[in-house]
Amino acid sequence: MNPRSSRTDRHARTVAPWVRTRLRTAPAAAVAFGVLVLLTAFLAAGFPRAVDAYENHGLRYDLTDASPSRSVLEVTTPQPPLQMPEPAREKSLRPKRLANVHRVVTGLLPEPLRVDAAQSAYGVETAKPLEGLDPWLPRPQGASPEFSLVAQSDLATHSAVREGRLPKTDGRVTSATKELEAAVTAETAKTLGIKRGSVLRLGQAPVLSVRITGIVEPSDPQASYWSAEPGLRTPRLLVAPGISPPVVYWNASLLIAPEAAPALLGTLGEPQPYWRFAPVAGHLTTHDVPALTDRIASLEGGPGLLGIKGAVDENASLATDLDGILASYTTMRDAITPVVAVAAFGIGTVAAVVMAMTGGLFAARRRAELALLRSRGGSLRGIGGRLLAETAVVALPAAATGLLLAVLVVDDDARLWPAVAGAGAVAVMACATLPVRAVTQHRSPHVPGDRDDVVLARPSRRRTVAELTLLVLAVGAVVALRRRGTSDGADHLVSAAPVLVGLIAALVLVRLYPLPLRWAARPVGRLRGAVGFLSLARTGRASAAGALPLLALLVALTTAAFGGSVLAGVADARDRAALLATGADARVFGPGDAVALPEGAERAVAGVPGVRDVTAVQIEHALTLPARDQADRSDPLAVSLVGADPGAYARLARDSGLGGFPADALRTAPGDDSGSGPVLHAVASPGVAEQLGKKTHRIDSIAGAFTVRVAAVRSRTPAVSSREFLVVDGSRLTHRAPTALLATGSGIDGKALRAAVHGMDDDLTVRLRDEARAAFTDSPLQSGAERIYVAAIAAGAGYAVLALLLSLMQAAPERATLLARLRTMGLTTRQGGQLLGLEALPQALLAAGGGVFVGWATIQLLAPGVDLVRLALAAAPDLAPVDSASLRADPWSLAVPAAAVVLLAGAVVAVQAWWAGRRGSITELRAGDTR
Repeated sequence: MNPRSSRTDRHARTVAPWVRTRLRTAPAAAVAFGVLVLLTAFLAAGFPRAVDAYENHGLRYDLTDASPSRSVLEVTTPQPPLQMPEPAREKSLRPKRLANVHRVVTGLLPEPLRVDAAQSAYGVETAKPLEGLDPWLPRPQGASPEFSLVAQSDLATHSAVREGRLPKTDGRVTSATKELEAAVTAETAKTLGIKRGSVLRLGQAPVLSVRITGIVEPSDPQASYWSAEPGLRTPRLLVAPGISPPVVYWNASLLIAPEAAPALLGTLGEPQPYWRFAPVAGHLTTHDVPALTDRIASLEGGPGLLGIKGAVDENASLATDLDGILASYTTMRDAITPVVAVAAFGIGTVAAVVMAMTGGLFAARRRAELALLRSRGGSLRGIGGRLLAETAVVALPAAATGLLLAVLVVDDDARLWPAVAGAGAVAVMACATLPVRAVTQHRSPHVPGDRDDVVLARPSRRRTVAELTLLVLAVGAVVALRRRGTSDGADHLVSAAPVLVGLIAALVLVRLYPLPLRWAARPVGRLRGAVGFLSLARTGRASAAGALPLLALLVALTTAAFGGSVLAGVADARDRAALLATGADARVFGPGDAVALPEGAERAVAGVPGVRDVTAVQIEHALTLPARDQADRSDPLAVSLVGADPGAYARLARDSGLGGFPADALRTAPGDDSGSGPVLHAVASPGVAEQLGKKTHRIDSIAGAFTVRVAAVRSRTPAVSSREFLVVDGSRLTHRAPTALLATGSGIDGKALRAAVHGMDDDLTVRLRDEARAAFTDSPLQSGAERIYVAAIAAGAGYAVLALLLSLMQAAPERATLLARLRTMGLTTRQGGQLLGLEALPQALLAAGGGVFVGWATIQLLAPGVDLVRLALAAAPDLAPVDSASLRADPWSLAVPAAAVVLLAGAVVAVQAWWAGRRGSITELRAGDTR
């Protein structure tokens, strides 16, 4: 062999390599394909990272937004035992020993648990409050206030002195000390009338004298230092146990110097040391939850607690509700994840179909070229390898770019490997679609002009088996979702139920599609004019591969309908919960609905712009009902009493849709008076009505004693969100004192309302219905899931549009040639446009009508198993008295995407007809063209 000839052959092979030649021949197609792969890879990589991001943010939000009294880890020991020597008891409460223990316990807390040292604290407090004996202290119902003495570390660091100075000690304090100095917060001083220099006498035998030396303002009132113990900065109204009718009293805290803690041993307050550790959440991710839950369980009752006992005291215990916060987060995440997974399956299916359609379009455009290569001895392996190489050159860099963009755009703390897996799957599919499609088409030779249309196509046995398998999976997914629901989490099969339903519907429609074409072709053929017959004939001659665009459109429309229904159901639940939380468009109330409103409050609220009507109500929680039997005594109902004007309250209940009733149901008839006084007619909840029955009952309440008979039963009422309530005529109550105002109107000025109310009393709270609704969207876990749902619907719509365009583009050359031939036979431009429009209309109507029907059917099938209450309301559980929120068919989500499909198909066909009309017939009619 001539070496020179061999070098020449190698040089000839490298002059025009296959990949470079193909890319230079069709650069626009390569760029378009690369953009599609890039966007798809970005979505596939960004979705898991976005899910990780909102789950991580949701976890941190739940931990930081929770009340410090719940999230803090508190280690406590009982008061020093009485059998210990008194000096040892005093030493156990001194600051030096407490600081050493605090440092040791901090080191014992395991990862991933970390502590915020600035907000952590330690000290000594009285486990039993001491009664305030001074007569000048406020007594709302004659009960004396109670005070907790607290010696907490670093008071000067976390507060600013408004008046006086911080407390200190003179000399060494022992258990015999009977006089101490203390400070109070500004709120405590204002509420209880305490001033600098006031002396409080606390407890009984012996009496402890406490002189107030200063009034302090917390530097960060909401932080753990001040809020871990609820009464440390703000006095509370508590209900005295075991007293009927209930009696309320004040409870507050006095802040003494840490060195004064041993003096508490001489009281009956049972002083106990404590160490509070505020957790840090900034480093935690959702994947740390299992380990963190295990660590907390160990600290509460496992090996971790044994280590704390060894460092502190054998009787030490650790208490926290951090595990409850984590459990609530996990429950909400597990309930939201299956709903979000529905969007992921929908968009993933549509994207996969579009990628397959793209490969099919390229294979169809190059069918003659590949057939020529095959006829000249090209092997399937060689052709497939060349096609794989040319697609990989474009797809791999595009997928890598999409992955890089997803990593840069989404938060850094999200996991990397799911994004790599998603982008890798897109790259593999993009590289394999064209080679596989081409190799499948050219396994056997094809004669030019062979028909492959929906009318003549006969499904193979393999296809029948595959369709039956999908049908079984779809039925199983729907049944599992209806039975198990999504509230407690679900597997991927359940989340794929909407997609499977859309897939089965597409396959059924493809099988049934040829029948109406056959029926319609015969009568239309006997009509005058060729346009109608040609359009039906052309539609029937469409390729059997048209199932792919129909599948993409149906899945996209089903996903859009399901997603729109999810968002609509969430909005309805939030509207309902906001209404239940306020009872009207605005609500004005005092602390706990228990403090009477100042005189003139109703008139002031009525004068606010936007307020149409104001209803004053008197509310009393924890009402005690007479028991019917022993079971009622052991498990009493938590009942709320509502006293209101019958006419105004009945109008409010009717207009708000919360248990409307006739005003006469609250009015006492003339014949209802008895020797013990009038019998009040009442509207009661089902539970209260069942307990009271149809007889009259004597009830003792803070508002006074009265006799009541149930006249109407309703499940809801505007004034309270509790399940059990009793509504009576407020004018018949002995102690008439409205505690809340319910205002209705449109466009209520919240700023003006607060100014009017706070001008009368700063302790009054104003809650607007719109603000209550906005509180339900605060959680990143919920808002992130909603954003992903909206993005998935938008991406699905984009892929559906692309699928429709690809379907029309695949037949565009053949349509252009047909129009050119028909124009030579006398077909006008207008008739050509009508022909293309009528040809595309059946498929567009099939996709639109099928999408509407399948979307509606999917919602009806899956609605019983989908509960949206976690997604809608878990951000503000205290304001969300709604137990469930289900799917409902949203007309806009069903109609708008379907109409868009028809309009888009018509617009594309019109543009194609106009463009074909501008081109000459000579360009399209070429000798030997088999189209």
